[in-house]
Amino acid sequence: MPQKRLVVLGGGESGIGTALLAQANGYDVFLSDFGTISECHQAMLRKAGVSFEDGGHTEALILNADEVMKSPGIPDQTPIVAKIIARQIPIISEIEFASRFTQAQMVCITGSNGKTTTTSLIYYILQNAHLNVGLAGNIGRSLALQILEDPKDIYVIELSSFQLDNMFSFRANVAVLMNITPDHLDRYDFNMQHYIDSKMRIIQNQTANDTFIYWAQDDHIPTELQRRGLSPNSAVPSGSAGPIPAPTPSSKPAREGHPALCPFIDEDFTNLGLTFSQIGNHNKRNALAAYHAAKALGVNEQTIRQSLHSFPGVEHRLERVATVGGVTYINDSKATNVDACYVAMQAMETPVVLIVGGKDKGNDYSVLANIVRQKCRALVYLGADNAKLHASFDPLGLPVADTHSMADCVKACHDLAQSGDTVLLSPCCASFDLFHNMEDRGQQFKQQVAALSNP
Repeated sequence: MPQKRLVVLGGGESGIGTALLAQANGYDVFLSDFGTISECHQAMLRKAGVSFEDGGHTEALILNADEVMKSPGIPDQTPIVAKIIARQIPIISEIEFASRFTQAQMVCITGSNGKTTTTSLIYYILQNAHLNVGLAGNIGRSLALQILEDPKDIYVIELSSFQLDNMFSFRANVAVLMNITPDHLDRYDFNMQHYIDSKMRIIQNQTANDTFIYWAQDDHIPTELQRRGLSPNSAVPSGSAGPIPAPTPSSKPAREGHPALCPFIDEDFTNLGLTFSQIGNHNKRNALAAYHAAKALGVNEQTIRQSLHSFPGVEHRLERVATVGGVTYINDSKATNVDACYVAMQAMETPVVLIVGGKDKGNDYSVLANIVRQKCRALVYLGADNAKLHASFDPLGLPVADTHSMADCVKACHDLAQSGDTVLLSPCCASFDLFHNMEDRGQQFKQQVAALSNP
């Protein structure tokens, strides 16, 4: 039988892991990156004997693939991807490919907001329970590389909608959907239903032996379950779960899922007598989701509760950086959409100087108007183009500053804030206009705040 040819697009963490796992399992592998592959990753590929290129795509070496693994950050509209689609070559995600080579339990978390904290918390609880567990997906190491080099019994995986779009046979033993609010609409034809359909793919292929944990007060999830013939008030259906929504350009055909449902509501946090180390009502939801996921995996109650109490939090998510001159600086660089900024603002108890801006993703900032009016002393815009921010927020009559670098941004915040205030970096937007990624944005913020402390 001839070797199956796998082409990997993207030489980052997921691409390298996929290429190495495929090579070890007898695939004919070629990796292509339009940008530059790091020296470290190049060395890994050479050592394994994987053919690769960077600085462009050679179509003849890509369009002869039996299958393509595409890194999630590459849009379908990219010229080479459009040609792959036109040739009807299957495109899959790293998670889809890697899962073929493991029998481990998969605990998968998605949502517009809260998924990183929830994923990290579940992983933390399972580690404290002394389980053989790995962390993968959007955070942690490549799932494919872990399966190759350090296999685990359980993987806790943070999934973006982009990863879900290219997953077909993958099955989550425990699936967690935190919420669905507008995000990445620029990748979904500015059609909210396309984005919703993408998130709901997390339940595809689930069986009655699997668990679906979700926030029952979300605006979309209960309705989407009903559309699929699933309801927390009815028995798990046998046979067909009812009509699955028609595929959209962004939601590839999905198989039906029939999981056991585990809904939770905000009031459960108090009713269960839980405590959590992190502030804000949204973090109570994160704790509830992690609590139910750990219970589904058989972790004892005491370990779960102790872990909730001791969890150290996640970098770049409501991370307290320093207090300088009576002003507290908080790094919430992971807040890349409007809803994430809103819940961060809800958690603030002192007047706020809010930093917003970046690469706009089709955001509607009007939903922030009331909370900004109530809680903000001033606004600092941070972006290559702040015109939309000015149009949205200047009519509120608050002091504003227009900045295009983190150094100028933090200086403006220092000038506008008063003792007892909070400076909150919660940008609402992607970071790619001025920064490499949201981590770079958060790190630069912390560096500039440190410079205030040590002028």
